[in-house]
Amino acid sequence: MTTTQSSVVRDLGALAHRLSHPAAARCGCEPPQILADRPDGTVVRSGAIVAKAHAADTDREALAARLALAADPRLTGILLPPLTLPPPAGPGARPVTLWPLGTPVDPDDPGAAPWAEAAVLLARLHRTEPPPRLPPTRGPAKAARAVARMSAALPGDPAVLPVLAGWRALPPWARGETPAPARRDGFLCHGDLHLGQLVRHPAPDGPWLLIDVDDAGVGDPAWDLGRPAAWYAAGLLAAEDWSAFLDAYRSAGGPAVPADGDPWPALDVPARALTVQTAALALAKCAAEQRDPDELEQLMIESCARIATLPPQLATDPAS
Repeated sequence: MTTTQSSVVRDLGALAHRLSHPAAARCGCEPPQILADRPDGTVVRSGAIVAKAHAADTDREALAARLALAADPRLTGILLPPLTLPPPAGPGARPVTLWPLGTPVDPDDPGAAPWAEAAVLLARLHRTEPPPRLPPTRGPAKAARAVARMSAALPGDPAVLPVLAGWRALPPWARGETPAPARRDGFLCHGDLHLGQLVRHPAPDGPWLLIDVDDAGVGDPAWDLGRPAAWYAAGLLAAEDWSAFLDAYRSAGGPAVPADGDPWPALDVPARALTVQTAALALAKCAAEQRDPDELEQLMIESCARIATLPPQLATDPAS
């Protein structure tokens, strides 16, 4: 960790600690805990408070709109609200947001993963009228960034070839090269759904809530279902979990797929793009850590090779 990173972690921990206790209270709590430290954000917990320092180049206007979204009473019971709406940081400084600590999904108990609950939250989010000033979602742009990061980390390495083949098999609009065709845009979307984006409300036995609105925006809700669909197609998500997720989403009136019938015409391209994105990020991470892909990462890489050989819809539809 660099000196600058150490300073950010220390300052975040001090801020979270200060807000966790009355000024005169005696403290016996543990030292601040680093929950994440990536280029796009550093997250530190102290007591019941989580402090996040966003990237220095964060679009502050977009962040303000997303914070207001998380605090919107219409999203109560769907999104975890921030503790405060802090003023923008000074020039060059990293903006900081503050959140209550929730209980995450237990990574050691995949059978207890709340897939149905996540689907209902997504459906409710997608059915909410987007507020003004919320930016568009960035699905194709995020996938393109992941591929660029992989290519920079492994220049000329044959390990990237299956991922690049899957990338080139996507339609140009899914790579961010041309405007998206007319489709059902204009929905309120999370923008980065996975199980790490779910926590139980800090209250005892509280409900599950969605967290991390850094990618929230207006767009096609099928992209929010794309990652679970990609995991199912790759064999990472059990058929019963996928069915529970899809059935719960449909029962809650989610607009991303038809109420019945084949969901894959709507999900095919987002699932393929997120397969490529996941595999590209995995290879970039492997390069940074100087290791080979693990079993799950290898499955996603192999899925990219499959995507490159099959026509649309058949590339991700497990029934094929």
